[in-house]
Amino acid sequence: MKKTSKILASVMAIVMAAVILAGCGSNNASSDTTTETASGDAETFVFKHGFDLDYRPYSYIDDNGNNAGFDVEMAQAVCDYYGWTYQAVPFNWDAKDAELSAGSCDCIWSGFTINGREDDYLWSKPYSDNTQMIMVKQDSGIKTLEDLKGKKVGVQTATSAYDLLNDEEGQKELADTFAELNVYDTYTIAINDLEAGAVDALAIDVTRANEAIQKNSDFACLDEELGSEQYAIGFRKDDTELCDKVNEALDALAKDGTVAKIAAKYPEIEEYITLGK
Repeated sequence: MKKTSKILASVMAIVMAAVILAGCGSNNASSDTTTETASGDAETFVFKHGFDLDYRPYSYIDDNGNNAGFDVEMAQAVCDYYGWTYQAVPFNWDAKDAELSAGSCDCIWSGFTINGREDDYLWSKPYSDNTQMIMVKQDSGIKTLEDLKGKKVGVQTATSAYDLLNDEEGQKELADTFAELNVYDTYTIAINDLEAGAVDALAIDVTRANEAIQKNSDFACLDEELGSEQYAIGFRKDDTELCDKVNEALDALAKDGTVAKIAAKYPEIEEYITLGK
């Protein structure tokens, strides 16, 4: 009986030790995996930056496969300000709403136009002005919007330029005079087609056009504008805390000169950046 009691006591001791260790292991796992919150209070908060993978110079994947652009650098600066972890979520522009709704990203920050979408997202403060233009080759003979009649015009899908050309209250009347309106997944493809002569003109953001013109002096924009707008960061409507935190960081980064320093790297858009002005 004594021997049996000793054996039972040993077994019970082992079981109790296992329970205690399991409890300790559980606590350690919990402390190592801090819950991510929109407040960003936890140092392990991962800020998932959703952006167009081909919208130079605001956001793009460069020739070395790195995330680049003004918006990318600004998002990284916000993360540095709070001690958040930055996570890039590049996508084709027409997938932006699906990515945001699915939670794959926390925001759409990529030269994203507020105008006409005011009620669709929770918006940060505007940070950049923009204008919709028509870009052509200098020897095209196209000098005015009227000269686009009977021409093949390109535009990127799901952009404000696309919306303008399909909106009865926008520039649809102008678009109806085109021989064709060719829709592209990215402006890089569209610009290549303009260079090759596959289209006669592009409806494009002036900031994107400026970047293209710097690389190819054969391009030029018409003097007439299609429309003007502002860029901001689009969040899910219930993410007010995260939006407020980002706005707070933008103010601080404008005040300490970080915004100006980043903007100076992108002279084609520097004059359009409104933060701190």
